[in-house]
Amino acid sequence: MLDVRDADGGATLRVRVSPRASRDGLAGEREGALLVRVTAAPVDGGANDALTRLLARALRVPASAIEVRRGAAAREKLLHVAGLDAEALRSRLASLAGGAR
Repeated sequence: MLDVRDADGGATLRVRVSPRASRDGLAGEREGALLVRVTAAPVDGGANDALTRLLARALRVPASAIEVRRGAAAREKLLHVAGLDAEALRSRLASLAGGAR
């Protein structure tokens, strides 16, 4: 089960990013973290930008609502999604085709 928690007017979500993937997409869940693949390289924040854009589209929120709270230079990150509580975030993730359940 994904580690999603209410925090500061939104919710936090643990994410594990695989940069330089063959395509962008959600790849399931591992140990409470959402697995996300991005084609961008982890250079000058490119993978973080790609991650933010991908999740914003998937969750139907503006990219500005997603912030990397911890792990900006690591594969394992803690994201904050403003405007969605933990229940709403879990619901949107579960409804995604191929998303984590």
